[in-house]
Amino acid sequence: MKKHVKDFILRGLLAASGGPIILSIVYLLLSHFGVVEEVSVAKISVEVLTVTLMGFIAGGVTVVHQIERLSTFCAALIHGVALYADYILFYLVNGWLKKQMLFILIFSAVFILGYLFIWLIILLTTRSHIKRLNKKLQK
Repeated sequence: MKKHVKDFILRGLLAASGGPIILSIVYLLLSHFGVVEEVSVAKISVEVLTVTLMGFIAGGVTVVHQIERLSTFCAALIHGVALYADYILFYLVNGWLKKQMLFILIFSAVFILGYLFIWLIILLTTRSHIKRLNKKLQK
């Protein structure tokens, strides 16, 4: 258990820097295209802190795939639910997602479809790789 907590923290710290970088890029693009001209210091500060925490959680939760007692399905389910909770919580806190059921349902549908699509690609790629390795082993 200690190893998984340590791995969670290490993975989280490695991923945490991505959030502020992406946030900066988004604001630079919004500024470049004239969508946003000014952002308050308080808003930027809260967003930098929350995207750092969001990245930490998203990176750290990948440790579930290293827990051998969990099936691939169970690990993917835990990972997906944790990511969903992480994203929707911070999107709502930062005001990036309107607090209306329609917008939450759209976000949820897009998240679920995107997550399933990514896992389908991973599954097909892994199966293909395993088939190639098995063919090499048979020769």
